[in-house]
Amino acid sequence: MVERQGIVVWFQHMKNVRQLKKHGHLIHVSKKHRYAVIYVNREDIDAMEKKFNQFSFVSKVERSQKPFIPTSYENAIPDKAKQYDYKMGI
Repeated sequence: MVERQGIVVWFQHMKNVRQLKKHGHLIHVSKKHRYAVIYVNREDIDAMEKKFNQFSFVSKVERSQKPFIPTSYENAIPDKAKQYDYKMGI
């Protein structure tokens, strides 16, 4: 599998979304806040970020930090003493 990363592109008008759609996998577009989330291959992220910044209708480009956030949690298993401690509502 190819590692992918999201790019958030802030734009000025909704009609320009068609041009963004050609450069990656378009996941979400917000009409109200005028941004789009596009997934691209992680090895191509620098080139895509430069390409998006060259468009005149793009206000700002941000990288998603989701691949770098740890998802393994230490206390995922509940405490054995509290596992069968039921509140009966008395």
